Amino acid sequence: MGRAFEYRRAAKEKRWDKMSKVFPRLAKAITVAAKEGGADPDLNSRLRSAIQNAKAQNMPKDNIDAAIKRASGKDAADFTEIVYEGKGPHGVLVVIECATDNPTRTIANIKSYFNKLGGGLVPTGSLDFLFSRKAVFQFDKTDDMDVEELELELIDTGLEEIEENEGVIYLYADYQDFGSMTQALEDKGIEVTKANLQRIPNSPVEFTEEQLEEIDKLIDKIEDDDDIQAVFTNIA
Repeated sequence: MGRAFEYRRAAKEKRWDKMSKVFPRLAKAITVAAKEGGADPDLNSRLRSAIQNAKAQNMPKDNIDAAIKRASGKDAADFTEIVYEGKGPHGVLVVIECATDNPTRTIANIKSYFNKLGGGLVPTGSLDFLFSRKAVFQFDKTDDMDVEELELELIDTGLEEIEENEGVIYLYADYQDFGSMTQALEDKGIEVTKANLQRIPNSPVEFTEEQLEEIDKLIDKIEDDDDIQAVFTNIA
């Protein structure tokens, strides 16, 4: 489905290890989740996952609490979640998820990145059929964990695929099953290290190293923008 894609993203995300970039992005995800579904993580699976992701990056509890409070504060920014789509160098497909308090600024910035580094935006929805929206969960495999048994137990919850890579388990489900899968893993006492919604390419494309260098320049520039929450491509 998208295993190679997921492993590539895991490697690429190492470049996000600067706290100056990681923490604001995680805080925004927490604030957006709390504003959308309420500030109680027990009743808001998206917020629980956002908090899990923040803890996995060693984000201080005070920062997490502040991000939740920000959602209901009088001065809370009115973040809008927007998806932009484009084609970059060598025809690579790019889907960009944003959380912004100024859409005019955000789209102007994104257009400038494409103009400088190749490609351009396409009408929103043009690439929908080329990607599958999936709930992706990641956690470490324990010594007593039976992966085949776990797969059977989670099928009724919406599990579509389970894969192990270097001691890390990846679970894939339809994005609409995010909440039920989150609850099922919690009920089993599994400590999820990362959980989010991803757009996995239905037909990943191989690019040469030279092409990838050009493509990565564009992706890096987009990801450095504070309004960007996630970038997905059809790179294999």
